[in-house]
Amino acid sequence: MHSTARTLRLILGDQLNPLHSWFDTCDAQVVYVLMEVRSETDYVLHHAQKVLAIFAAMRDFADRLRAAGHRVRYIGLDDSSNRQSLVENLGALVAHYQAQSVQWQAPDEWRVDAALRQWAQEWAVPRSLQTSECDSEHFLTSRDALPALFGQRKQWLMEHFYRQMRQRFDILLDAQGKPAGGQWNYDHDNRKRWPGQPAEPQDWRGQHDHSALWDMVQACGVRTFGQPDAAQLRWPLNREEALQHLEQFIATALPCFGDYEDAMSSRAQRLFHSLLSCALNLKMLHPLEVARRAEQAWLEGQAPLAAVEGFVRQIIGWREYVRGIYWSQMPGYDQRNVLGHDLPLPAWFWTGQTQMRCLHLCITQSLQTAHAHHIQRLMVIGNFALLAGLDPRELHHWYLGIYIDAFEWVELPNTLGMSQWADGGIIATKPYVSSAAYIGRMSDYCQGCAYDPKQKTGEKACPYNALYWDFFLRHQARLGNNPRLGMVYQQLKKMNEQDRAGLQERATDLRSRLDQL
Repeated sequence: MHSTARTLRLILGDQLNPLHSWFDTCDAQVVYVLMEVRSETDYVLHHAQKVLAIFAAMRDFADRLRAAGHRVRYIGLDDSSNRQSLVENLGALVAHYQAQSVQWQAPDEWRVDAALRQWAQEWAVPRSLQTSECDSEHFLTSRDALPALFGQRKQWLMEHFYRQMRQRFDILLDAQGKPAGGQWNYDHDNRKRWPGQPAEPQDWRGQHDHSALWDMVQACGVRTFGQPDAAQLRWPLNREEALQHLEQFIATALPCFGDYEDAMSSRAQRLFHSLLSCALNLKMLHPLEVARRAEQAWLEGQAPLAAVEGFVRQIIGWREYVRGIYWSQMPGYDQRNVLGHDLPLPAWFWTGQTQMRCLHLCITQSLQTAHAHHIQRLMVIGNFALLAGLDPRELHHWYLGIYIDAFEWVELPNTLGMSQWADGGIIATKPYVSSAAYIGRMSDYCQGCAYDPKQKTGEKACPYNALYWDFFLRHQARLGNNPRLGMVYQQLKKMNEQDRAGLQERATDLRSRLDQL
């Protein structure tokens, strides 16, 4: 083994793409560096499965690089030489290998990007060390795609961006370049309540026991929450497993994905969602190959157009769009709080122990599986947080930690912007909130709940109801002239003063004792 190397190439934990051009040739003077560090496990409290799955996937990736003939330096969390910091470890490795250059793929989180740039400026430049950044070769758009597209427009509407992406990549278009089926968006077809059939497909499951790795993580003192599920993770750990997962989704879940995309049930945790976001965000899969595989399923008659369009919109539309929002608004986007919400998260966010059945089910599922689908995140957990006035930054850290697919570039705009409207409407033209009626319409969560979804006030009234009306009363100065909320304020206007006061009194009481709900 060579003791020196000309170039070090850093691979981050969410850059596990074996198809990257870096790996086209083997060079004995290049060492690929992967590292498990406390600075990454500890910046927020993470779910046990998230730490475990990323470390297991990184180790698998390193093994495959070695098997392909590449030189690899893997720094484990418990290595005695580990300084527990990306940049401090890099400095030590440069000295060890007498390296002349350090290269990295563009990080997706502003925090990591800034740390590497600062290290290069303060540490590498004075030592005449060459540093360079290359593209991760994953995303379909550049970081600055949205400012370039929208310019000075006040609203950067996702639908406009999505249609351009469909045309640019020729996905779900007819021979004339028009949208397949005559419509760009079939969202209105994808709002059915799940009746219990067809059955939810079985999860893809890995075959490896990661208990020893989990024991090491715990022995190092890493704090986590949720259940590790170390004996049989349901998250792909390499590209081959991710492709198996993709094919299983296409065959068993995609045909029903559209109909029940927004449905929730106490009898089915994932319903027909793909569970592919983790593999995508770790870059084991490329978004275009996933979208084209779904399109192929439609062309071959395996899945209806509405289901495929809804899925493709998530992959090449929403996912790329929120990344563009993130890079256009950072730094500082995580500090936005235009509604001034500041209540701490109730204790049951960490236990699931609340009498509100919808929140109990969604949070307990999140703690057990590190996953909840977008309606559970947006219209149950996020909805309650916004109505109650929880601190959006605290909520952002909770979402970032608990979900297996949560990396800041995708999670922050979804939480702060889409869910909490803390950015004042950059993403969402109105706050996404509802009373108990929406949850009752899209799920069976209200059945058997300690609270009555039909009542607005009184001890047994569902908290969502009074909190909903109180939210709009509290924020009337900011939201009252929003054209999309005209109906809400008309209804409030029609209420008599006594009813409005009763709703506000109930909401004030609820907000004073959130831990007890």
